[in-house]
Amino acid sequence: MQTKQINQLDKFITPFKHKLSSSLTKKEITVLQINLGKRCNLACTHCHVEASPRRTEELSPEICQQLIKVIHRFPEIKIVDLTGGAPEMNYGFKPLVEAAKLTGKQVIVRSNLTIYFEDQFGDLPEYCAKHQVRIVASLPCYLADNVDKMRGTGVFDSSVKALQWLNQLGYGKEPNLILDLVYNPQLPTGEKFSLAPEQTNLERDYKMFLQEHFNIVFNNLFTITNLPVGRTQMYLERRKLYASYLQFLESNFNHSTVEYLMCRDELSIDYLGNVYDCDFNQMMNLPAKTHNGEPLTVTKLLEAGSLDLINEIQTAAYCYGCTAGCGSSCGGALL
Repeated sequence: MQTKQINQLDKFITPFKHKLSSSLTKKEITVLQINLGKRCNLACTHCHVEASPRRTEELSPEICQQLIKVIHRFPEIKIVDLTGGAPEMNYGFKPLVEAAKLTGKQVIVRSNLTIYFEDQFGDLPEYCAKHQVRIVASLPCYLADNVDKMRGTGVFDSSVKALQWLNQLGYGKEPNLILDLVYNPQLPTGEKFSLAPEQTNLERDYKMFLQEHFNIVFNNLFTITNLPVGRTQMYLERRKLYASYLQFLESNFNHSTVEYLMCRDELSIDYLGNVYDCDFNQMMNLPAKTHNGEPLTVTKLLEAGSLDLINEIQTAAYCYGCTAGCGSSCGGALL
């Protein structure tokens, strides 16, 4: 059904691969991004994972052990990036953190911050500080009304308390305790679309506002475009804005971003052990393919003893979201 839908878009926009001068290929794989599952204490309106408290899908002990083997076996992996749902709620979070740190890799956890105030998760800030986990925290605006509109009533206040807690532990202050924030644009209400503001200037505004009003400090702000995937796609479709939003993204295509796309040097793994070129392909069930055209899995990586099994990165219409303007990635703007 998704493939049919993607093909139907060809009448509205240029197929993404036709924008490229050559096939999109992998560089050396240095990032292993793992989606531990769809369990989350929030149900944000823009969530491309469609996570919520009602979701139960999560990593199994078997796949967790396979991923630990991958982390140990491949020294070229420099970063283990844990996401969800709320990654901290799903099985395997702490074993994967500890395996990655044991092998000298940087660990990133993509946190919604409010998880710290849920039962059984109050130890997370101290745990992350102990293991020097880099925290990339969602704060789609520095104004309370906008955050609560996207993420739920009271989320802004909880996020502020969590950030102050992290600051008290040294996050945002000590060199080994990195705290980054993520900005997402508000979802459009009509066809007056816009890309994220310039990242450097917006970071300055965030830092000034949060310091002045809450005495909060952090390291970097990442601006991330809302890709038309998951709940963002459903939102756009309900308002009959889906095709026009894709046309807007295509009209802002910037070929200079292609060299730096996050899919070039990462593998995205789901809770079932399937491998994708990026998190968005994962959510749209567009698996990475081996040299033989077969869907790639963690089992096949281990059997081959290699991460270099992908001939060509799988692309789709929503790839225009990562290549519009200054580009977009899990690490923010590309240019």
